[in-house]
Amino acid sequence: MQHSIKRYSQILVGFALLVTLSFTYDGEAEAAGTQGIYYGLHPDVVQKAELVRQIAAEQGILIRYTDGYRSFEQQDALYNQGRITEGPVVTNARGGQSYHNYGLAIDFVLTDHYGNAHWELDRDINGNGVSDWVDVGNIAKSVGFTWGGDWASFPDYPHLQLDYGMSLADLQYWYNQGYYQFAY
Repeated sequence: MQHSIKRYSQILVGFALLVTLSFTYDGEAEAAGTQGIYYGLHPDVVQKAELVRQIAAEQGILIRYTDGYRSFEQQDALYNQGRITEGPVVTNARGGQSYHNYGLAIDFVLTDHYGNAHWELDRDINGNGVSDWVDVGNIAKSVGFTWGGDWASFPDYPHLQLDYGMSLADLQYWYNQGYYQFAY
């Protein structure tokens, strides 16, 4: 019974989140260039992402956000990469199967002081004996994100998401009910 009450409350919070997004964007998307990487992201994702960036910088680790909200079409194009189109496979998620599609995920890359991307998994610029990817993942988890680097089947080191206890099935349900207007 306690588990079902917790699950019910998580779904209510998720529903409130989606309704808030619907009203925030009034069912309309702003021009993508107006908010850059934060375009389409839930305000909590933006706030926590900036906190992660700040804490990481205080620990000597610089990051840049590379990908936030994605439409279902953009997600399908990424899914097709390495399958139908050229390039490596970068995701197992089709359109509607990623938290990016609901404005609840953001990806990052480690950078140097010049803004150059560093994808090396063993990079330890602050010299603490821990990979900077793991350091940033731990910082992100401390502020409430789920870190894709913890996933056993398909580790996704750059991926951070806020799920508010909602599964993708929950998000798809509310999307299909018309409560999530932004991703159209």
